Amino acid sequence: MDVAALAGVSKSAVSKVFNNRDGISGPTRERILDAAEKLGWSPSAHAMALRGERTRTVGLVIARDPDLLTADPFFAETVAGLEEEFAPAGYGLRLHLVGAGQAESDCYEQLVRQRRVDAFLLTDHRIGDSRHELLRRLRVPGLLIGRPWQGEPAESVHALGLEEATAAAVDHLIDLRHRRIAYVAGPEDRVHGRLRRVHLEAELGARGLRLRTRLDTELTGEAASHATTALLADPDDRPTAILYPNDAMALTGIATAQRMGLRVPDDVSVIGHDDHPLGQWLHPRLTTITQDARQVSRAAARRLLSLLGEPADAAPEPPTARLVIRESTGPAPGRP
Repeated sequence: MDVAALAGVSKSAVSKVFNNRDGISGPTRERILDAAEKLGWSPSAHAMALRGERTRTVGLVIARDPDLLTADPFFAETVAGLEEEFAPAGYGLRLHLVGAGQAESDCYEQLVRQRRVDAFLLTDHRIGDSRHELLRRLRVPGLLIGRPWQGEPAESVHALGLEEATAAAVDHLIDLRHRRIAYVAGPEDRVHGRLRRVHLEAELGARGLRLRTRLDTELTGEAASHATTALLADPDDRPTAILYPNDAMALTGIATAQRMGLRVPDDVSVIGHDDHPLGQWLHPRLTTITQDARQVSRAAARRLLSLLGEPADAAPEPPTARLVIRESTGPAPGRP
């Protein structure tokens, strides 16, 4: 059964509703939309393109508390890179925050049903993420910014060489005689956090060490402060080096250690992630793993434009992550 038959209307009426044309009463429009929802039907992106009915808008749905979003500098870099590519191509970015109690899938389905976007970008990738199957069911293109989980059939763009950058960070700390190394991780269901932790444990294990402490927290400054305080509270068993999942948390960790009367890097070394510009101006300057979020998002935007059939320059190569050594790492305390 098709939408027209289920709603008891003509095919032309269905076409008018999904092309936002006049001539359909409110009750009839609702009946058609309800029928389409029951059948899981939406106009395919390819068919829309053939008819020249593009919205020229890409959706970005974020299921995060606004406070968590504003605390993440990586997000601002990502949006800036996307706009650098979408604006010249005549495309807009439609951002939706999913609030507490709102089903994330409902937001995707509504945007597709109302013909507000041509495609979606996915961030904050989760293990067992259901959004890939949702977009396949909705028949709308999607592109993941980040690493897919093991064996996941997802179109994606991400920085290269994260394993090698993690190995370089471990080697750097071992060369400085560190043996008690801790990691403040983000939520365990996030792919990027899980992969970073797995890589770190593997690199330490290959060198005969283990990750002494791992604290799973939200990706906020407040969480970083609490985690750092807990890690450094016992002077007889505190780590000599701490790695953080982003630079904002690492900088908070440095400030927290200093408030506790500790010196960075004399008493504890700190390594961040993402290379936020502030990290090279504050004291001590932050050692970090850089992966250039802006360049990653520019590559993702061009890849998505290509998937939509838009003429575009070749997508830039995703950047290669690397360790940037500055002043927040030094020899382990009590070592020459």
